[in-house]
Amino acid sequence: MRSVLDRMARAGHPPLHTLAPQQARAAYEAAAGVLEVPRAALPRVEDLGIPARDGQRLRARLYAGDAAGLPVLLYFHGGGFTIGSVDSHDTLCRELCRLSGCAVVSLDYRLAPEHRFPTAVHDAWDALQWLAAQAGELRLDGRRLAVGGDSAGGTLAAVCALLARDAGLPLRLQLLFYPGCAARQDTASHRRFGQGLVLDRALIDYFFGHYIDPADRGDWRFAPLDAPDVEGVAPAWFGLAECDPLVDEGLLYADRLRTAGVPVALEIYRGVTHEFIKMGRALAEARQAHADAARALAEALRPSTP
Repeated sequence: MRSVLDRMARAGHPPLHTLAPQQARAAYEAAAGVLEVPRAALPRVEDLGIPARDGQRLRARLYAGDAAGLPVLLYFHGGGFTIGSVDSHDTLCRELCRLSGCAVVSLDYRLAPEHRFPTAVHDAWDALQWLAAQAGELRLDGRRLAVGGDSAGGTLAAVCALLARDAGLPLRLQLLFYPGCAARQDTASHRRFGQGLVLDRALIDYFFGHYIDPADRGDWRFAPLDAPDVEGVAPAWFGLAECDPLVDEGLLYADRLRTAGVPVALEIYRGVTHEFIKMGRALAEARQAHADAARALAEALRPSTP
């Protein structure tokens, strides 16, 4: 991990928080595949259009094997609600599909600052409801459904799990790579890891400044830790990075779910930073996290015993 950080520093690219959002998106996309594992070839990769509540069609991509009736994970990419896309997370979603044997649908929810909170939440929830209703048309099994994501996408997945519980939409799993869970960035891990380790204080402030008004930070759809009740949500798998400003809030949310009786599995990958799951070419921990998440997904989505 230190070698990766040193190479990133030597590359001399301007920090994302110094760029306009469109420039930051382009820079992130250009760098997204540099440290990824090789892109897996899959039998079925299809671009989709998913309707949002305001009539817009959201871009999405389906990854699947040949078989009909596969269970499916709806995946939300990271990027602080401001950068990232289906394309930046293409390799990761292919790996989750390949290793788990499940289908994956990756969503391009709309980004800030053009689309501020709660647009991303609405897009994520609209896509989940659509997928549950239309899974059969895609030759998927909508009765075996999970949500997942990394970073900001993990936040969206956790929020969708709560919305699904309230709507009576059954989910088998919420798959959460280092999710953002807190309204304020004031934990010990933010103080300890908030400088020089990929995701720093300046970048977090940049993302959230574009995404949400200060008065809305107490809304639990931004901060799942502030949800009034988490009892009865789908079981959760957490994959956290040890050297990450977000690690403490991930632990706090996992503990809150456990206290409410929700089954929780949690892994902390030692010595790595935020974004490590997209560095599988350089980090064995990333490849291990892919395998661990895929195993949890396959187990949660296997057919029910009659």
